[in-house]
Amino acid sequence: MISVLVFIFIISAFLGFELISKVPSQLHTPLMSGSNAISGITIVGAIVAAGVAHGEFATALGFLAVIFAMINVVGGYLVTDRMLAMFRHKKKK
Repeated sequence: MISVLVFIFIISAFLGFELISKVPSQLHTPLMSGSNAISGITIVGAIVAAGVAHGEFATALGFLAVIFAMINVVGGYLVTDRMLAMFRHKKKK
């Protein structure tokens, strides 16, 4: 069972890399915005998992999920802001 999960992970990582590398740079910002919205849903799910957990280990895993989801969202917004800054007009002095 674990070998199947590892295989699925490797295939999805390869497929994700191939798909993202083929996206033109003008479309990365809208894709990041959509990705951030999905990551927000992940945070809600992680909070629910941490709160409803049956045991200390499950609560700890839920807490780690909240931390990793928050890192993902904050990083996504920082990348989006940096990408949008590339398209801003520079002020003339």
